[in-house]
Amino acid sequence: MRVLICGGGVIGAATAYYLSRRKIEVTLVERTEIACAASGKSGGFLALDWCDGAPLQDLARRSFALHAELAKEIDADYGYRRMTTYSAAAAEGERRKQSNDFGVDWVAETVALGPRLGSTESTAQVNPEAFTKALVQAAEGHGTVVKRGTVTGLTRSDDGRAVTGATVSGETLEADVVVLAMGPWSILACAWVPLPAVYGLKGHSLVFDTPAALPPDALFVEYREATGAMASPEIFPRTDGTTYVCGVSAHDSPLPVDPADVTPDPGAIERLEAMCAAMAPALAPSTIVARQSCFRPVTQDGLPLIGAVPGVDGAYVATGHSVWGILNAPATGEAMAELIVDGGATTVDLSPFDPGRSPPFDAAGLQTGML
Repeated sequence: MRVLICGGGVIGAATAYYLSRRKIEVTLVERTEIACAASGKSGGFLALDWCDGAPLQDLARRSFALHAELAKEIDADYGYRRMTTYSAAAAEGERRKQSNDFGVDWVAETVALGPRLGSTESTAQVNPEAFTKALVQAAEGHGTVVKRGTVTGLTRSDDGRAVTGATVSGETLEADVVVLAMGPWSILACAWVPLPAVYGLKGHSLVFDTPAALPPDALFVEYREATGAMASPEIFPRTDGTTYVCGVSAHDSPLPVDPADVTPDPGAIERLEAMCAAMAPALAPSTIVARQSCFRPVTQDGLPLIGAVPGVDGAYVATGHSVWGILNAPATGEAMAELIVDGGATTVDLSPFDPGRSPPFDAAGLQTGML
């Protein structure tokens, strides 16, 4: 069996890894670079039970366990560690000293730490870019081939009922199975096969060089700006001495066709910098090493698309994981490998994520430059 995976983000990487462990011939196609979009610019936060009570519960719990296993299986240091996670509150211009009974001594005195949201038993992290690249490297060790190129369409059998491969930068690559894992750019595939829409939700982030490595304390902050607007920055110190902060989203930013063209919105980075400077001395503007943005893939009902494309034999999709892409990648990749090789997933019930649950998107209105 020959499997062609379109997309070198964490979902495509995890699918390639678990298929390659099954001795399947895999080609992974990526337009720009491995982990070039959200998979390289996200927080990498992992939670065992934050999806409990929702359709994602079993996927998240299985994936959290797989992350611990992968950290032992894969011969690479990608910053996996358990964390303690807290809620917090702060306000621009706040001078009053807040109580801090949790021992988190690297935040400003005006940051009020609230209830603990997770312990080292239930929350963890990875460096998402390093994790994604480690998965790909491990898959290559099992025979996966990585190819640079742009997927512009799928090829079909004479009767049109099955895929036979994909057109990649003008070249036809033959395959028995094609997996669409292109994040928000999976909406382009709506012109090739019947799929529900996948949209891009833009987020902005900063990476700070914090040489005196901060302890593994993750913060989810409710922050009131001077204008009265509320923001929700998230702070994740990492094992490599950097600290990642995100928290300014844009709901109306168009998605460029090329991931390399994604840039921050005017003013968004400056807002986030001001929040960071107020929340922690270690997060001074002079220590910023990356100012960045990315688009997370979201669906209309908030659940990912994981499974076979309706009506097209050999076509599969795995995308739309929103903020939980890094967390849920291992269980998604494992289940996709089971579905493709065995005809059904056994580790996780994929029925809530059936791509046929929503009507297909009419791709006729897609613009050329922005989606």
